[in-house]
Amino acid sequence: MSFERSALKLSAVVLSSALALAAMPAAAGNYVQAAGSSLTFATHYQGEVFTGRFPAFTTRLSFDPKQLAGAKLDVTIPLAGTTTANAERDETLLGAEFFSARSFPQARFVATRFRSLGGNQYAADGTMSLRGVDKPVTLTFTWTDGPRPMLTGKATVRRLDFNVGGGEWADTALIPNEVAVSTRVVFTPAP
Repeated sequence: MSFERSALKLSAVVLSSALALAAMPAAAGNYVQAAGSSLTFATHYQGEVFTGRFPAFTTRLSFDPKQLAGAKLDVTIPLAGTTTANAERDETLLGAEFFSARSFPQARFVATRFRSLGGNQYAADGTMSLRGVDKPVTLTFTWTDGPRPMLTGKATVRRLDFNVGGGEWADTALIPNEVAVSTRVVFTPAP
């Protein structure tokens, strides 16, 4: 076999391998949360709006906008650091009637069903685990691609579904049942 024939065969093999790789679906990007991320909530007590934040949360994401079937989101939320910038309210939130942080030290949101809402808007349907209760929650979000991708989203959590704010606090005239949760997560590729 001549050198030219061998080179042509090798070129054909390399070209067909390259085409096969190009035809394969791209793997979802695997990401971990980076600095600059935030997870907050907002509600009101007797008509006065207040906000809080969960400073120690961590997020892992597997996401490719072109292949939503393989997407996964896992958010772990340690409750002990929850703050509303009001010491008395923070103590109440961490206590037995609300988060019961000693008995249930963390909340978790896991989503494995993603839907496109058009453009760079998506919905992640998942399960929120809080105070030993698992309930469906949907996070709607905007995905911004780039070297430091970002997810900016919102969800509504019905606190009474999770037994948050029992007893006298169950009165929705004092505190509404629906709590707005907002997040802005900056990502870096997973190691």
